[in-house]
Amino acid sequence: MIILGIDPGLAIVGYGVIEYRSPKFNTLAHGAILTPSHTKVENRLEEIYDKLSEIIAMYKPDAVAIEELFFNTNQKTVISVAEARGCILLCCKKNSVPIFEYTPLQVKQSVVGYGRAEKKQVIHMVKLLLKLEKAPKLDDTCDALAIAICHANCSNSRIRNYFNS
Repeated sequence: MIILGIDPGLAIVGYGVIEYRSPKFNTLAHGAILTPSHTKVENRLEEIYDKLSEIIAMYKPDAVAIEELFFNTNQKTVISVAEARGCILLCCKKNSVPIFEYTPLQVKQSVVGYGRAEKKQVIHMVKLLLKLEKAPKLDDTCDALAIAICHANCSNSRIRNYFNS
């Protein structure tokens, strides 16, 4: 199974593409879609859509795993992230890739084994599970890989399969 993990944002969209053949992971690609802050929002969304479409066309994922929107105190940030997230969901839908959503708590639980794990614990486990020489430079990229790992772990769950049938 090829999984595209996405950490949504307007300035930075982290992505990670992994192949999962239980119990082994193979990292196919990871990185970030960066959009400049001085650009109009609609142009930034178009850039996210176009680049994500290219990634989907290149790797042909069987599933997209995306982090659910987490609301913090900065309302301006949450609105722009929600706009980007909507654009990402539309792109996946238009490219006929099934979408699965996970909370930050679910991702941490799946990757580290503890839902309140700290960022450096998640980074360490992503590096370890994917056998990466070094952790990705951007936290958003590491988060996207963690989301993909979470989906790999959850997709084989009997509970998940029971509720999705």
